[in-house]
Amino acid sequence: MQELILGGARSGKSRLAEQLAKDSGWPVTYIATSQALDGEMSERIRQHQQSRPAEWALVEEPLALADVLRREAATERCLLVDCLTLWLTNLLLCDDQSRLEVEREALLDCLGALPGRIILVSNETGLGVVPMGELSRRYVDAAGWLHQALAQRCERVLFCIAGLPMALKGALP
Repeated sequence: MQELILGGARSGKSRLAEQLAKDSGWPVTYIATSQALDGEMSERIRQHQQSRPAEWALVEEPLALADVLRREAATERCLLVDCLTLWLTNLLLCDDQSRLEVEREALLDCLGALPGRIILVSNETGLGVVPMGELSRRYVDAAGWLHQALAQRCERVLFCIAGLPMALKGALP
């Protein structure tokens, strides 16, 4: 089963994803896409790591997400990816501007063939005003297109706001 959980910053989407992973009863691999590029992000990463169960495996991968998913996915294993918008940001900031499209297509192509349970977490950025800067507009566009493509492929899509999940596709857990 593939699931997409969307929500704004501090909406409860990561907490929901982690609870779903725990409830799966399967071994969990947490795939982190963030990079500790400053002290504040290092602290956020540390807090996230401390809040997760110690028995969860951790893979940190800021760019080659499809490769990690293909390598780690297995029957009766749950993979939790947090988060896709950080992954997109990493790709948008790459020196190789073609890498975003290559990695995006690799993700979309592999998703349906993966065994086990895949939980994808991403920030919904399309509810606000159109950003003024070119990079910000590219980011919002890339996130919106990715979310639409993933929503078509995933069996369940949830939107989280104020810690409350709403089912956009499929049933609430």
